Amino acid sequence: MKFDVFCEIQRAFPWNGKDEQGLFAEVLAQARAAEAAGFDIWWEVEHHGAPEFSYSSAPEVVLTAIAMSTQRLRVGHAGVLAPFRINAPLRVAERGATLDLLSNGRFELGLAKSGGKEWETFGVNPDTARDQVRDAMRMIPRMWTEREFAFRSDDYEVPPREVTPKPLQKPHPRLWQTCGSPDSFYMAGELGVGALGTTLLSPVAFLGQMLREHDRGLADCKAPAGKVINPQKGVFTFVHVAEDRAAAIRNGAAWSALWYVNAAPTVFKVPRRIWYDMIKAGLHPNSARDTAATQLDPHEVDIQPDDPDVVKVLKRMAVGEEISFAEAHDVLEPLDSVVIGDPDQCVKKLLAYRDIGADRMMCLMQFGAIPHDAVLRSFELAGRHLVPAFARAPAPA
Repeated sequence: MKFDVFCEIQRAFPWNGKDEQGLFAEVLAQARAAEAAGFDIWWEVEHHGAPEFSYSSAPEVVLTAIAMSTQRLRVGHAGVLAPFRINAPLRVAERGATLDLLSNGRFELGLAKSGGKEWETFGVNPDTARDQVRDAMRMIPRMWTEREFAFRSDDYEVPPREVTPKPLQKPHPRLWQTCGSPDSFYMAGELGVGALGTTLLSPVAFLGQMLREHDRGLADCKAPAGKVINPQKGVFTFVHVAEDRAAAIRNGAAWSALWYVNAAPTVFKVPRRIWYDMIKAGLHPNSARDTAATQLDPHEVDIQPDDPDVVKVLKRMAVGEEISFAEAHDVLEPLDSVVIGDPDQCVKKLLAYRDIGADRMMCLMQFGAIPHDAVLRSFELAGRHLVPAFARAPAPA
């Protein structure tokens, strides 16, 4: 199992937002630390108009800067918001190929359906978004490999054109799809592309069920989107490695994870009631995006008697109640999906991800209010303890 980085470029509110340049400088320093620690891919996300959650509105620019600051670290877009009103496929192909050339063949391309505020910002039609992701996944490899490309459909048309430049990697960079529901995991497999999944506090076993949907899709893959099939599975989760439990608490990692989970429904416009009910049921809350109403009701956070501790704390945080770092850590520590603690504790939890068939751990290391120095230290400890522990072959059953 290989170790990657998943980056949102974020700061927990409230912060003054005045040192945006400093925030990007920290990200570049963290990318250099990731390379030194032996991480394999730096994955950058794409969000727009969401300063309460992410400053990653120009991921190709950030990934280019990271590529220029490193020698080995691969740079991945996880993922391009693929509805055509946000990113036209031809522009995705051009930017991706350029980044592949500038990075000396280190680019990875993921596509995402997105939702919520971003669909509103760009006027995306929800009824066509999934089909447009599928069409883009099939078009972009053709643009990268065919001398002349043409396409015509009801919602996108390209007359015969030579799409330039072509990527350095042959036949083309690896293809991935971000996934949050059984249908999307299956779709990624059926297209023959890698799956990028997330936990957001859902149990590792639930994620394992989603990875099996990817396997089912791969078995049904008859016409891959690209020239080669990518069967890999990447998994996002919160990761913070500290010298000991006390340091993990002091760095505010668990509190920052709770902050992240509470900030996400605002961006994706999932009503908090549905968001919390999904977490309570042990499911991935993002899978509610396709069916949830589009209007947020921030008042639907009443604590119920059967709420698990983590949902109670999330609801208390949502209405402005102060949650201590220690309480946040106590609540998240029992969850098998959250990898926060000393090196031994982190290795123990990561074994569960390896056992469900994750090929890559996409470690969210910079999130919430964790201090920059603590993030750098976490990379150092991960490189010393986590990366080598999983570079070895698993013990025989």
